[in-house]
Amino acid sequence: MLYVVATPIGNLGDMSPRAVETLRKVHLIAAEDTRMTMKLTQHFDIQTPLTSCHRHNEHGKAEQIVRRMLEEQIDVALVTDAGTPAISDPGTHLVSLAAEAGIEVVAVPGPTAMASAISVSGIDVPEFTFLGFLPREKKALKEALLDASSRLQAAVVHESPYRVIELMQTIADTIPETYVSASCDLTKLHELTLRGNCAEVLEQMRANDKTEKGEYCLVLDFRRVPRRPETAAPDVCLEARLVDRMIAEGVSLRDAGRGLIETGEKKNAVYAASLRLKKLFEEE
Repeated sequence: MLYVVATPIGNLGDMSPRAVETLRKVHLIAAEDTRMTMKLTQHFDIQTPLTSCHRHNEHGKAEQIVRRMLEEQIDVALVTDAGTPAISDPGTHLVSLAAEAGIEVVAVPGPTAMASAISVSGIDVPEFTFLGFLPREKKALKEALLDASSRLQAAVVHESPYRVIELMQTIADTIPETYVSASCDLTKLHELTLRGNCAEVLEQMRANDKTEKGEYCLVLDFRRVPRRPETAAPDVCLEARLVDRMIAEGVSLRDAGRGLIETGEKKNAVYAASLRLKKLFEEE
């Protein structure tokens, strides 16, 4: 059996009794960073052996772990440095491979930054989308923000304390109507949640000398952001009318277009439809 075990995101008091019991009874713990997990196991007097399973070795290591589980009939627990595995953290491949091999996969739920940030945000939306870490490159970041704000009511994202001000500045420049709840260092020493429109939160971050003290989880409320007009689909009916006029009157594509403009069709739309038809004729 593979247990997917959530561990504290900062405060060891959030470790559940079931999580402790699970880590003690399994034969092996697959950890994102064995040095980090060793601090946890030592604190709770857990003697179970550890093996690394992180982003850079997960594919090869997952195969080894699943093979051992099948051959030796052992149970394994999967953990990350903090929070729930496979949510912006390694573990997805191991879970998938184990399930494909017929191994039962069981969740041992617990702390997650996403749920914690939403719970203290004060933002009441019927649905949200978890986007994890957004692109770092500025152009791609702007495109991702514009796309998300045009489709979603709210989104939850993670960000490094060293890039969060840059992210907030890009939000303010791109979609300034966004309301933000930004939580950092959740359950830890410098825990703080800032709420307001993106400009207000950005100003508070700039004024806070502890802004870079902890990881961020942000809830972005897009309901105040004006929706961008959708790109109009090609007017297929207009193209069809051009062809009909060409056949019925025995005229060229250009003359058919002029005739439609005279009947009240917009010149730009007729021109665009003519170009599409011309391209289609050339291809054939």
